[in-house]
Amino acid sequence: MTSATAANSGSTRTLSHVARSSLLIAIFFTLDKGLGFLRQILIGRQFGVSAELDAFNAANNLPDLLFALISGGALALALIPVLSEVLDRQGRPPMWELFSRIGNWAFLLTGGLALGIAALAGPIVRSQLGIAPGFTPDSQALVVSLMRLNLIATLVFSLSGLVMAGLQANQHFLLPAMAPVFYDLGQIFGALVLAPTVGLTFGPLRLPAAGMGVHGLVYGVILGACLHLVVQIPGLLRFRFRWFPRLGLNHPGVRQIARLLGPRILTIGAFNLIFIVQDNLASRLGVGAVTALAFGWLIMQVPETIVGTALGTAILPTLSEQAARGDERGFEASLARAVQVLLAFALPTTVILAITIRPLLQAAFGFDPSGTDLVAWATRAFLVGLAGHSLLEVAARAFYARQDARTPLLVSMLSAAVFVVAGVGLFKPLGAPGIGLANSLAFTLEAGILLALLARRYPSLGRQGRPLTRILVGTVLGGAGAWWILGLWPGVPLFGGAAALATGALLSIVFVIPELRLLRRL
Repeated sequence: MTSATAANSGSTRTLSHVARSSLLIAIFFTLDKGLGFLRQILIGRQFGVSAELDAFNAANNLPDLLFALISGGALALALIPVLSEVLDRQGRPPMWELFSRIGNWAFLLTGGLALGIAALAGPIVRSQLGIAPGFTPDSQALVVSLMRLNLIATLVFSLSGLVMAGLQANQHFLLPAMAPVFYDLGQIFGALVLAPTVGLTFGPLRLPAAGMGVHGLVYGVILGACLHLVVQIPGLLRFRFRWFPRLGLNHPGVRQIARLLGPRILTIGAFNLIFIVQDNLASRLGVGAVTALAFGWLIMQVPETIVGTALGTAILPTLSEQAARGDERGFEASLARAVQVLLAFALPTTVILAITIRPLLQAAFGFDPSGTDLVAWATRAFLVGLAGHSLLEVAARAFYARQDARTPLLVSMLSAAVFVVAGVGLFKPLGAPGIGLANSLAFTLEAGILLALLARRYPSLGRQGRPLTRILVGTVLGGAGAWWILGLWPGVPLFGGAAALATGALLSIVFVIPELRLLRRL
């Protein structure tokens, strides 16, 4: 066998592993999003588009930012390439020693910052540059209370998020993919049992009711965070995890991760700043705006997570290995195929879901007409950015696989600035949908810039013309079919919306069959 043949054979095996991992992750992400959607239906039907639910959604932002900065997306993406490299060159015990050092620092930093946020929660919420300056004093007090409770879950996640990264660096994706499902189960328990004042009835079964109201939702979040961690422990045992009680900063791996982490923290900070600004603006629009944006974001995230995040998660260790080996051809091929698959998925989904979303929302949540319209338009605004968000999952990881954290940082800072300017300009004339549209514009610009920079080094990324034309034709026909079917059953929202969604998907899928085949080769 020639060296080129051997390289191609190895690349094929690696890519097929990515396809299997992507499918596994996508299956559990689908289950996760399905349970998450069920959770939101339960919450929406209990609380409606209300001030209480606005407070609950606003209270999540700062704890989510803390998790993302310390042990979520920031540290995970910086950690996985370095752990993969240590595992490949030195073996598993040195990898777990490095993992322990980073985990110890992450837990201590998260705990210290959580205490600081809890102490300053009042000014943070009420400040004009804070979380919810437009809320009433009662709603602001509720946000403070809920935020402090949420920080407990954040502390648990500071460990669980790192465990996910450690297992993924070992090319193990099953338990990390299962963990969000267990997180959802904890939250569903909160929505079904802890929050209601009257037990919910399912046929002959009547559930107990703890009567905690919106606080019960947060206790469900804490329970879910604990389950998220516990379900991954067997993976640590399988890979012979050993904890090292060490904190030294002189370890070369710690310094390498720190170099990557600094820019990544700023990148994730810029990303999450968008959501803090988003709720700051929405709090000034009246009751329901924060909730409409939260629901719209969740709905857009269902398809984005199932494909974009799944593919990006599965492909990162492979891209990291290819970059470490200097396999430029394999790296470029993996990246180009991923971009083509994501475009084939995101563009038809955007149009078809935007057309069918209102009757589906009406059937699922039972909001009043004005609430349904508000959530539907917020969702459509976020769907404009579906392709950008999906492509960003892979584009950003391509830079981190090459251990380049500076470029995504600079582009994300530009994206945050674009969002602030667009959000301030659009939120008054367009309301909550204007804020969602600003989000879509900012993240689509970020993905476009990163892909353009990558295309300078990997030219095949820019050769998507013919596939893109075919995908656009499928998108137009799928949207037209969904629109026509929807008009046949205007008074039957669930059946009409579901039939229109299915018809649009079937019409568009005919035009993306090459990408479905390509997915098997990833």
